[in-house]
Amino acid sequence: MSSPQIDVALPGALLDQPLERVSRDGVEYVVLGTAHVSRASVAAVEALVANEAFDAIAVELCPSRAEGMRNPDAFKQMDLFQVIRQGKVGMVAASLVLSSFQQRLAAQYGIQPGAEMKAAMDGAERANLPVWLIDREVGTTLKRAWRSVGTWARFGLLGGLIASVFEREQVDEKEIEKLKEGDLLESAFGEFAQTSAPLYDSLIGERDEYMAARLRELAQGAPAVRRVLVVIGAGHLKGLCAHLRQQQEPPARRIAELAQLPPKARWPKWLALGLVLLVFAAIAYAFHRNPTLGALALRNWVLFTGGCAALGALAAGGHPLSILAAFVAAPIKPFRPGIPAGGISAMAEAWIRRPRVADFETLRDDIGDWKGWWKNRVARTLLNFILVSAGTVIGEYAAGIQIFKSLF
Repeated sequence: MSSPQIDVALPGALLDQPLERVSRDGVEYVVLGTAHVSRASVAAVEALVANEAFDAIAVELCPSRAEGMRNPDAFKQMDLFQVIRQGKVGMVAASLVLSSFQQRLAAQYGIQPGAEMKAAMDGAERANLPVWLIDREVGTTLKRAWRSVGTWARFGLLGGLIASVFEREQVDEKEIEKLKEGDLLESAFGEFAQTSAPLYDSLIGERDEYMAARLRELAQGAPAVRRVLVVIGAGHLKGLCAHLRQQQEPPARRIAELAQLPPKARWPKWLALGLVLLVFAAIAYAFHRNPTLGALALRNWVLFTGGCAALGALAAGGHPLSILAAFVAAPIKPFRPGIPAGGISAMAEAWIRRPRVADFETLRDDIGDWKGWWKNRVARTLLNFILVSAGTVIGEYAAGIQIFKSLF
């Protein structure tokens, strides 16, 4: 049974807080814009829960982020071999980088980012109210953001993420202020989110629309709900409220569209395949001209691809056998579809140096410092995969250049 709105003066904790009330389809949404690193936002959430009656509380979280907040030790259940086999290393590594960014914020600002979301969920539990998780899955958002930008912009994104791992200084004050008014994902990607319209749309605009559609969908499925507290980052307040007022499309259809992954661009794959075929055609031509020249070209292929992959494993602090696995796997990559050389080396690393329980327990803390990526066996295995894969690609191009130089 829905409870009527309580007409009371705003408590002091709510003064100057961004708050909007939107009525749609018989439901009133009380939308609170929060700062992800502000104690004032936590107090505002608690004040609303204590002073007004609601039938449900919605938060700017997806199921995986909510689970991570409720269960900070979720990484302990991670199966490294499955992560490698399923090609999820990049997504897990990106999540760890974001976690590292959060840890630095928590250490500097004295409050865990997202504390106001946890306060909302805790308040719902105490009041025996349903919690609505309205945000799009973070993995989907990251993939759509990645595929929304061009190849060169992706290098910039990678550079920014890698730089955040090695950054030892405190988070810049400007970034803190952005977080007070914006979004955690947007801040983690830095200036690229501000200068790239497609990236900004994937990180912010699409999620505004998605969350508005989710609220409508959940309200349709709960006819008894008449008042909902919506706790979102202040950067989403204006956009979400606008969509909540204006959306006409059936919510389920819009949610499905925004949750769909755009198709991968095929040209990079075909380009890479074409270059490899060109190199092997050059090796065959070298053998045709002179067996000695052909043997030299084949040797260059093995040494450059295997050597660069092995250097990647070495840079990741890999075991000698995982370095050897990288050296052997990289040259035969074109003849061995499936797990890439980085995957084979990483699986060898995980098998030889099996992560201990302590590695999973300290994973979040270890990645807060760049040295932890080499100290922690879980993080080092992921790093091994990434650096060996990058080394293999570099080696293929270097081998191709050397082989063509020897022919002409």
